[in-house]
Amino acid sequence: MLVEKKWVELFNISDPLVLESGKSFSPLTVAYETLGHLSPKRDNVLLICHALTGDSHVAGKYSPDDKKPGWWDNMVGPGKTFDTNKYYIICSNIIGGCRGTTGPGSINPETGKEYALSFPVLTVEDMVRVQKKLLDHLGIERLLCVVGGSLGGMQALAWAVMYPETVRSAAVIASAAYTSAQAIAFNKVGRNAIMSDPGFENGNYYGKSVPEKGLSIARMIGHITYLSDESMRKKFSRNLQARDAKSFELSDDFAVESYLEYQGGAFVERFDANSYLYITKAMDYFDFPGKYGSLDAAVKNISAKMIVVSFSSDWLFPPYQSKEIVKALMRSQKDVSYCEIESSYGHDAFLLEVEKLSRIMESFLLTARTEE
Repeated sequence: MLVEKKWVELFNISDPLVLESGKSFSPLTVAYETLGHLSPKRDNVLLICHALTGDSHVAGKYSPDDKKPGWWDNMVGPGKTFDTNKYYIICSNIIGGCRGTTGPGSINPETGKEYALSFPVLTVEDMVRVQKKLLDHLGIERLLCVVGGSLGGMQALAWAVMYPETVRSAAVIASAAYTSAQAIAFNKVGRNAIMSDPGFENGNYYGKSVPEKGLSIARMIGHITYLSDESMRKKFSRNLQARDAKSFELSDDFAVESYLEYQGGAFVERFDANSYLYITKAMDYFDFPGKYGSLDAAVKNISAKMIVVSFSSDWLFPPYQSKEIVKALMRSQKDVSYCEIESSYGHDAFLLEVEKLSRIMESFLLTARTEE
């Protein structure tokens, strides 16, 4: 399945994006991709929201020669869970990103230089406001479903709260209504690793040496939180790089060390360090109970049919946080389903437990379509 990345400029000086911080921002370019065909009634639209390091390239390839398809290709496409023969799927790169949508690495038209750390601090709700503007531009008034995992799940929940008249159903997967102290702590260490890198230069590293070490370490820290003790034990145990051979030097003897180094190095090649700072900070700020006074108050105006999915070994967004959302929705007598999937994959399970998640989502989407 071949897809095409598209761009559109949204907002302008006379109609800027008003951020939650109170600052105004424009212009803003948004990168997005669409898959499938829009029905005559425009009632088959799925909005898929990506996680921290994802982008608009949710599925398919740009050319037959591409080595890798989009990040959720095992779930999105003809005959798959999010069936492009049935649904019109939209996925956009979030504001603050580095994969086509305006972010800190974009050129500030007022200075002719990259925004760097002059880029405004964002929230998850700001990301959703930009997505709503994109839908307005595309002439989409109603979403059959908004779906997301992790940070994408935060966006899906925010959509249901902020635009209840637009969202028919929402799927919040491996996510939460607020970022926990533990998750904030990991994000903080990652940001410190980046900002302490000599190559960071207060964010003004563009065209110079990239803060590779700091960004690589941040990715390694983050990647540990995406796994679980069981998955790491099964995959790596205490295996050495060379069988029964310890170097007795401060080098990477263990397979897990080499794996993390590889993940960090590969990440540096595709992601901007400043974007990592801004997006993790936006996640840290996400706090629906704090913002609305309680989680019950936050979900009060939701009219969408909801499903919340968690994974047993996820310790970044543990099942108890998903259950908090479900209980608040139940107290408000909302239409909500919940499923905790047994998995050893940790937080990454929402990308890996394809068969189990597919059965749940296919059933949910079927009822969402028939109950309209």
